[in-house]
Amino acid sequence: MAPAADREGYWGPTTSTLDWCEENYSVTWYIAEFWNTVSNLIMIIPPMFGAIQSVRDGLEKRYIASYLALTVVGMGSWCFHMTLKYEMQLLDELPMIYSCCIFVYCMFECFKIKNSVNYHLLFTLVLFSLIVTTVYLKVKEPIFHQVMYGMLVFTLVLRSIYIVTWVYPWLRGLGYTSLGIFLLGFFLWNIDNIFCDSLRDFRKKVPPIIGITTQFHAWWHILTGLGSYLHILFSLYTRTLYLRYRPKVKFLFGIWPVILFEPLRKH
Repeated sequence: MAPAADREGYWGPTTSTLDWCEENYSVTWYIAEFWNTVSNLIMIIPPMFGAIQSVRDGLEKRYIASYLALTVVGMGSWCFHMTLKYEMQLLDELPMIYSCCIFVYCMFECFKIKNSVNYHLLFTLVLFSLIVTTVYLKVKEPIFHQVMYGMLVFTLVLRSIYIVTWVYPWLRGLGYTSLGIFLLGFFLWNIDNIFCDSLRDFRKKVPPIIGITTQFHAWWHILTGLGSYLHILFSLYTRTLYLRYRPKVKFLFGIWPVILFEPLRKH
């Protein structure tokens, strides 16, 4: 996607099968795609706090795993965009599959008794992950990974629509906000890919502060990071509602959404 004329930097020649539209090593010699790298902080820091809070609240381990999986995706993406090395690309792309499998498990198990385990679904998702990993390591075709990831996201969308349509209609705001933000990120990801040459030409003609706003792959990270975080909140809200925990979404510092709830009332 990026022209071959990009300069080299600290990490040497690009070995990844993808090179995004951001100009390589244009901000610092140590980071290949600076804005695509630092934009991953939204996927690393908030989910870490979410995982810590989930442990404190005694939530089921799958929700702790959801938060941590999103953090791992953010760290892998940081390493990939910082280096543009193939091994780091795998560290970004494969955890995207694994984290989505955890999200799928949570969404399909939210109406079960507490601490139950669906071994059939667990086996299916582990097998899916193993097959995708094996095939992707063999074929090294990014389109294959994107289609498999898209299938998992589509499954999550259908399940979410079912929940807000037939089970908890008052969760539409949270569910559709999560979906809308994610889809906006996906739209900008496509703009970045399709109009890369035009975007690069535009960035040469405008002040850097304006050029930064056109780093649409970085916006994809920010929006999908936020969308994925909100999806975990939606999944957790659905689950704790079912368990009668009386969940509430609050905003830290009036900005960042977190889920708080009261334990089951004793009669």
